[in-house]
Amino acid sequence: MERILLTLASAVLTHFGTGLHPVWWLTWLAPLPVLFLARRAGGGTAFVAGTLVWLVGQARMWPYFTGPLEMPPALAAAFIVGPALCYGLGVLLFRTLIVRGRPLLAASAVPAVWVTAEYGMSLAAPHGAWWSLAYTQADVLPVLQTASVTGVWGITFLLLFVPASVAVLRPRAVMVSGVLVALTLGHGLVRLATPADTGGRKVALVATDDSEQLVRRYGEAVDAAVARGAEIVVLPEKVFKTVDLPFARPGVEVVAGIAMETNSAVSYPSGVRYDKHHMIPGVEREFRPGTGLAFLDGNRLGLIICKDLDFPGLVREYSKAGVAALLAPAWDFGEDARLHSRMAVLRGVESGLAVARAARGGWLTVSDGRGRILAERHTGTTGMTTVMATLPQEGSATLYTVLGDWAAWASAGLLLLALGASARTNP
Repeated sequence: MERILLTLASAVLTHFGTGLHPVWWLTWLAPLPVLFLARRAGGGTAFVAGTLVWLVGQARMWPYFTGPLEMPPALAAAFIVGPALCYGLGVLLFRTLIVRGRPLLAASAVPAVWVTAEYGMSLAAPHGAWWSLAYTQADVLPVLQTASVTGVWGITFLLLFVPASVAVLRPRAVMVSGVLVALTLGHGLVRLATPADTGGRKVALVATDDSEQLVRRYGEAVDAAVARGAEIVVLPEKVFKTVDLPFARPGVEVVAGIAMETNSAVSYPSGVRYDKHHMIPGVEREFRPGTGLAFLDGNRLGLIICKDLDFPGLVREYSKAGVAALLAPAWDFGEDARLHSRMAVLRGVESGLAVARAARGGWLTVSDGRGRILAERHTGTTGMTTVMATLPQEGSATLYTVLGDWAAWASAGLLLLALGASARTNP
């Protein structure tokens, strides 16, 4: 009965600490019960319990995968079962190393398995770094700053190492964990003490979830935003089906989402065009993917579209080019709107960029390179929704911009070390 209760406790915490609407502090607690179980259980029980935790905790993602994302049932099952098996393997490896008298390595093995799996998924699957525990912490700004050094991988590592270090019940492991947390919070607070750069151009994000008379209504909304001082106006993704639009305004750039043979962001009057690189499988099968970057205002502003913000490498390219802010037409599925907006915020922290993301069916969000929300509002089904903010004048490249995914590779190396240690002798 105790094993069932511990497994159920972790599953419930995982259910509420992950998914589309995570409760951030539950994410830190979720692994604890099943890891305590693993200390006293056999290898098979530890593996099964860990696997069940993720299966039960993520079952509610099934309607989202098979509904809005239009995943075939077999693929949706793979997106749930595959990670569940990885979670089970992490719990099993933890148990094995505890038995072999390697508590610190046992605590490290749990996040090493998961970070390696996350990174592998980001490379092999068509969704980039969409699948990461790190997004659960998107509103915890001191923790979020870790992404500027390690990307999402460092945050994921912390989320699992801290509870695993507690579960091994060894002072040394807890001490290491405490030092990492202290460094994380110290680094985060120092970064957040830097005032926001508001010396750039004023941007307005405009959207509606309605579909009537869009050219006229968006034109009126653009004029209203310009009258309030906007120098840049960003409209959502795939709003129009022609580039022949009456959005040219003297001294103002209007970025509109155009759906033709490509899914594009076109800026008026400059004519600068960005074609979306990464399509949603199935949902956007009709579009030809793009390959290049697009810049406005010299190289201070970059254009990007919705799902492309799920790919850290693409955003790093903009950061390396000296971009200070990304202008992002987007279109969310309603239920994933909050999470997807926070993925974009985290991309900005990784690469030191402001992100102005105008999402139909979601949130209009402007964030700075520290992840601070400068302006935000949910779109409505009737009427136009507008938010305004001032963008930074200069970009601020981060260590992650320069070093890339080093933390993911370090985790893979740590996993190999843990596997080698677990295979050395029999428990």
